[in-house]
Amino acid sequence: MKKSFINPSFPHLLHGGDYNPDQWQDRPDILAEDMRLMQLANCNALSVGIFAWASLEPEEGKYDFSFMDKALDDIYKAGGRVVLATPSGARPAWLSMKYPEVLRTNVDGSRNTHGMRHNHCYSSPIYRQKVAEINRRIAERYQNHPALLVWHISNEYGGKCYCENCKRAFRAWLQDKYKTLDALNKAWWTAFWSHTYTAWEQIDPPMDHGERYTNGLDLDWKRFCTHQTTDFMKAEIRAVKAVTPNVPVTTNMMGFYHGLDYRVLAKELDVISNDIYPTWRGTQADINTAIDAAFIHDLCRTMKHQPFMLMESTPSHVNWHEYNKLKRPGAHELASLQTIAHGADTVQYFQFRKSRGAGEQFHGAVIDHEGSENTRVFKEVAALGARMKQLDAIVGTKTAARVAILHDWSNRWALESAQGFQLKHKKIGTTQRQFYRSFWKRGINVDVISPEDNFTRYDLVVAPMLYSVSDAQGQKLAAYVEQGGTLVCTYTTAMVDETTLAHLGGWPGAGLRRVFGIWNEEIDTLYPDDCNTVQTPFGNVKAVDYCELLHAEGAEVIATYASDFYAGMPAATVNRYGKGKAYYFAFRDTGDFTDAMMEKLLNDLNITSDFDGALPHGVTAHSRTDGENVFVFLQNFNTEAANVSTATAWQTVENGSTVCGAITLKPYETLILKKER
Repeated sequence: MKKSFINPSFPHLLHGGDYNPDQWQDRPDILAEDMRLMQLANCNALSVGIFAWASLEPEEGKYDFSFMDKALDDIYKAGGRVVLATPSGARPAWLSMKYPEVLRTNVDGSRNTHGMRHNHCYSSPIYRQKVAEINRRIAERYQNHPALLVWHISNEYGGKCYCENCKRAFRAWLQDKYKTLDALNKAWWTAFWSHTYTAWEQIDPPMDHGERYTNGLDLDWKRFCTHQTTDFMKAEIRAVKAVTPNVPVTTNMMGFYHGLDYRVLAKELDVISNDIYPTWRGTQADINTAIDAAFIHDLCRTMKHQPFMLMESTPSHVNWHEYNKLKRPGAHELASLQTIAHGADTVQYFQFRKSRGAGEQFHGAVIDHEGSENTRVFKEVAALGARMKQLDAIVGTKTAARVAILHDWSNRWALESAQGFQLKHKKIGTTQRQFYRSFWKRGINVDVISPEDNFTRYDLVVAPMLYSVSDAQGQKLAAYVEQGGTLVCTYTTAMVDETTLAHLGGWPGAGLRRVFGIWNEEIDTLYPDDCNTVQTPFGNVKAVDYCELLHAEGAEVIATYASDFYAGMPAATVNRYGKGKAYYFAFRDTGDFTDAMMEKLLNDLNITSDFDGALPHGVTAHSRTDGENVFVFLQNFNTEAANVSTATAWQTVENGSTVCGAITLKPYETLILKKER
């Protein structure tokens, strides 16, 4: 198995943070001290220039790279490398004042004033021109600098603009997609409420004071925003790639961020990177936090099926949660090693040194305002860095998964804008994580895939609340099962197509009715204080939120409703289709039924963890492989010690000692093990 390095010129785990020497140009003593502390913290990579445009170009056409020249030179001399940013995420005030069209227009038509960040229009020709120019100049200046490792394109892309440029671009995008107004009107069902369009100029984005209930419009607007953001990002990439074609590019994402379909952006990137700030409480609730974080990490890894970058995290606390609690001792190392366990080859922070003032002056950082290595947080960062230096064997390794959970941004958008079910809280993320929990607790590697991925590489595919399914996607799912795959779907499956038109002929549509051997006649949305009882092979369980009324059409019934007017009707089924099986869960349970069914399927398919021992509550084991060896991260997310046993003789990666039999893990401890695959 060939390893996949972020940059082959530096085959090590990257450890460091967002570094802002432009904030300290009047303090050469602090800049010198930063290099000493970088080495003491066992950091080897710093991200530079993310918000430095005002320093790099203080006046239009007047450039000053002196602070960045010194920063890159100093970092390299100290043994580090640089993740070099393009500064488009926060433009200088002179640009806003001279060219107001670069400012975003809000949904009510008002134009933003200068301030904050990401307050710019992705369609603005002037902004694109100015960004391309500063990006090109940075690339030309540092193209041969030995510190340059990765391009960090902008920062946390997001947001929408409703200016005339964006509206025109939206209409052009629609015209390119649908070709004719007749096709668009049919796809959006605009005859409803007499909303038929007779000219492209009549189409506006969905707005509270305009059109809000044309679901196809809403979905296509979200898709367009992803398209336009990606197009802007591609222009940024072209500017640096023209000068440095061999330097990989990335941009920092934000997990399952609602505003953009990251799968579209991912196609244009060499490496995926992510920002994540879980709420670690220092209680048993951290197990749930760990599950949520792991799910996000698996999404990032699966986008390109290769190691990703953790671009931003905090070694201590943030400043924007409602309650900004410190990480408890050991939690930072545990969370960081969890990220590596799930496929990251970096641990990076926002930020390296705390800002003295402004909005994030109390955000956690490696170097506190006190300014020395004598803080608890600094010592924890240094200890983690020391461990990371011993993990070169893991760099570039892959994650082997036989289980996949399907997540599709378009499906989520379509479901959440649907006028029905639970109106405001469809809880698709809750449903996905309920399935994910069953695999996490058993140490099963999971890929988080999209409809475009190759399903046949997995023995088990779980597609929770797959509400929007095109005919082509339905055919792909059917072929997967027919060829021997096991597919699990739930309530709300294949109710509408890719433009949100309801499938006719019974649900699930898109040809999946015959795959599951059922017909879903109705869906009952329960009030929060309602519940139903379902009889299952594992005993009676509670049904909450959703209960679909199924008719079995060849499927085997494995659970039935026990109450209400649909008592006795199927609540869960399995259908043999070709060489495979299709499972359908018609109700949302509180977790016990889902967990029991996933355990059954794992046993049926002989899917096991790479770690052979039983895992107690709050302990998990996830793995990476180089094809010859498997590396297991055995982690205890409990606030108390936990006991694990293994019949296999493992080597510890860090000191080569042999581990076998009983293992005691301290609270928040990670043991990194190795054996031949």
